[in-house]
Amino acid sequence: MASTQPKLDIVVIGIGNAYRNDDGAGIVVARRLSELAIDGLTILEESGEGTSLIDAWGEAGLVIIIDAVRSGAEPGVIHRFDATSREIPAHLFSYSTHAFGVAGAIGLAHALGRLPRRLIVYGIEGRDFESGTTLTSEVEAVVPLAVKAVVQEIENHSQVSVPTNA
Repeated sequence: MASTQPKLDIVVIGIGNAYRNDDGAGIVVARRLSELAIDGLTILEESGEGTSLIDAWGEAGLVIIIDAVRSGAEPGVIHRFDATSREIPAHLFSYSTHAFGVAGAIGLAHALGRLPRRLIVYGIEGRDFESGTTLTSEVEAVVPLAVKAVVQEIENHSQVSVPTNA
């Protein structure tokens, strides 16, 4: 999962571990977005390590991060945060194998002046983070909704309609 500087203005980063069941939700959403072949969109998969996230979004104008979360809400709930206008709740994104994950990366980027102009974070509430490669039914059911939400963010940013079959 190598990070590269984005070539275009919009970067979507799917975060997770595809070998920990629901923890792979962000990666699954990113892969479904890749299937749509949206012009001008850079799609990356990352493990969630904080400093690599800052490098991954580079100078993009809009960055959308999708990750699995565990807050105690019902599995399948989709949380949305505009991280350019307020802090994201760090406790939601603490189920990472890295001590310095999404919330830490955003905080550091803010302190260093390296936040993108717009940063949206989607957290998909997971249930099963044990070893395995299958999303639970609750998480699988909301993947198309997450894809549509990301496409809507892209359309709002670029003011261009994106054809999808999501």
